Amino acid sequence: MATRMKNTDPELARLAVRVGRALLRSGRSAATAESCTGGWIAKAMTDIAGSSQWFVEGFVTYSNESKVRRLGVPMSVLNANGAVSEAVARAMALGAVRRSGAQVAVAVTGIAGPDGAVPGKPVGTVWLAWAVRRGVKVHVTADLKRFTGDREAVRRKTVRAALAGLLKR
Repeated sequence: MATRMKNTDPELARLAVRVGRALLRSGRSAATAESCTGGWIAKAMTDIAGSSQWFVEGFVTYSNESKVRRLGVPMSVLNANGAVSEAVARAMALGAVRRSGAQVAVAVTGIAGPDGAVPGKPVGTVWLAWAVRRGVKVHVTADLKRFTGDREAVRRKTVRAALAGLLKR
């Protein structure tokens, strides 16, 4: 398995290769549901030659409407919790597994900045969630991160955390 394409972040490429190898060994496939990263997780994964053997699809659901339409996130969950919340991240991950047919999915929603902070949710607030299909059930876990740095740094750290979380699952 090739490690990376030209102009790809070497650390993220190494993580993506490890994710791909783990998925191949386990006979599983993955999907992504991304908001604040805008498809960067899917890009890191599909930069790896042969990723079509273990990567199903990526959903870039930046708006609330697309989270509802593409992933089935209930509007009531968005209204009650806001887009940057544990409940929304969990619903995104669950929707990605269900709608893609993948066995595992990662979802991210956050505030990368420089604007967008609200009380209790400063720039750098990111919720990540991972869904793992086990038979007919889907187990979902979530994690809150508070990343520092500029927009690029927050997004990169989110991609790294998402890939690292996939390795654990």
